[in-house]
Parts: sequence; structure tokens; C-alpha cells
Amino acid sequence: MVIEEDVREAFARHLRLEKGRSEHTVRAYLGDLESLEAHLREAGFRAIGEVSLRSLRDWLGALAAAGVSRSTLSRRSAAARTFFRWALRTGRIDSDPSLRLAAPKKHRVLPDVLTRANAEALLNVAAVSSDDESPLGVRDAALLELLYATGIRVGELTGLDIDDVDFGACVVRVVGKGDKERTVPFGIPARDALRRWLDRGRPLLATASSGPALFLGVRGRRVDPRQVRTVVHGLLEEVPDAPDLGPHGLRHSAATHLVEGGADLRMVQELLGHSSLATTQLYTHVSIERLRASYAQAHPRA
Repeated sequence: MVIEEDVREAFARHLRLEKGRSEHTVRAYLGDLESLEAHLREAGFRAIGEVSLRSLRDWLGALAAAGVSRSTLSRRSAAARTFFRWALRTGRIDSDPSLRLAAPKKHRVLPDVLTRANAEALLNVAAVSSDDESPLGVRDAALLELLYATGIRVGELTGLDIDDVDFGACVVRVVGKGDKERTVPFGIPARDALRRWLDRGRPLLATASSGPALFLGVRGRRVDPRQVRTVVHGLLEEVPDAPDLGPHGLRHSAATHLVEGGADLRMVQELLGHSSLATTQLYTHVSIERLRASYAQAHPRA
């Protein structure tokens, strides 16, 4: 089976413009579609209208037998359902073979998170690295403070413009998944680090192509998620006993520390931009697991 290039491009436009999916998700879905296409081509299918529910189940079964994780199977199943639902709506097929397609439920794996002491040490390392007034050191301290203070996603961080920050109210305007906008507060340390970056760091990196971007890379362009991940991993290497986490690990850590501190789950849901409270409830499980681990280590009758 061959999916024509114009069909692939039209589906990608649908994901971006109508579904509001990020470029990362669009690439993932197109990759899932390539996997399905290769399987169906090998099975002798030549057109998407020939695809059946059984053939889709065979595809997922082959992936499972090859050791593909449940989370990946779940996403590939979702990608197939999204594609065939769109193909039916746009008249490319007469019936949707994916209506009853299901994938194994994802195991809810508790994420690694920093302890409060780890987080404090990480931010101290970043602050020390900015003491020499190098623009990148000042930037790294500011972006780490903001990531941990707000729990925003790395893509949301890199998409921020200067005007998205309200220093008077100590809030930042964030555009999240599905182009949904929310306002997230931050504290005094993040405010001070951001002011320092805007006053002493950003002007040294800014160029004519910088535009309104809040955080810049070494060439003066908007910083990208890969650069932020490199910063987080690099600074965490200097924190003894800390797990190796990326920006999303800081998001998990911020949410866990909020829940441990007694924050209302609905409030945490709003801060993180979760569409479902069930997603936010994961952090109550993280806190319970940490409590159990501490109990097992400390209690003589554990």
C-alpha cells in the first residue's frame, strides 16, 4: 500500500491546523503512518480503502511481538484512528476500519523526579555558573528557574516572547497543547533571574533576527528544545545523586513538590495545562511512592 505524498501532506496540515498538534507530534504520527504503510505493503495491500480492522490488528500484533512498548503501541493505534477518521471525513475512504481498533493500555510508569534538595542544588549550580556574567550562564540560570517555578513544557518555554512575562504580577502567559493559552505564576527567584537575563544577558546575544523571543541561543536566534535539554542534563551532572532528567523531569518535579506541599489538584491541573485531572493525579501516586520509600528506609519495622 502506498500513501500518496499529497495525502500525507494534507494529513499533516490537518494535524497542525485543525487539531493543533505540535511539530513533534506531527512527525511522530507520520512515522507511525510509515510503519503501518510498510506492514500493509508487505501484506499486499495497494490502497487505503482496502484496509480492514483485522489488518490493523495484525500490524499492532506484529509490533508487539517485536518488543515495541505499550506506550508506543498506544500512540500508533491513536495515529491510525486519527488518520482513517480524517480519510473518511475527507472522502478518501468509504468506511473507517479503525473504529473498533484498540491498543494495550499504557503502563502508568511513575516518573523519576528530583528531591527538593536536588532541585535546590541544581538551581544553586545554575546560579554559580552565571556568576561570571557570561550571557549563556545568565540565560541558563533564568530558564532553569522558570522551568522549575512553573512546570511548563520545554516547547512552551522556547515559544515564550518577552511580552509574555508580566513582572508586576509575576505570571507568564503560555500557549500549550492545542493552542490553549493559560497564565502560570512564578516566584521571586525566577523573577530576579529573568530580570538579570533581560538586563545583562539577552542584549549581548540579541541580533536583528532575534525578534521578540524571550530566550536566545548563542547565535541570537530563539533557543530550541534541544539546547534546553542539553543545559538541563549538563547542570544535573554536577548535582550528586540526582537522577539524569531533562526539562520534562523538572516539570514532573515541580508538580510533585506542589502536591507534596498541599496544593489542590485542580490548581496543579490548571498550572500544568492538563486537559484531564486523571493525568494530574499521577503526582499523588509519585508522592505516595516517595513516602513508602522513605518509610521503608527509616522505620525499623518496615
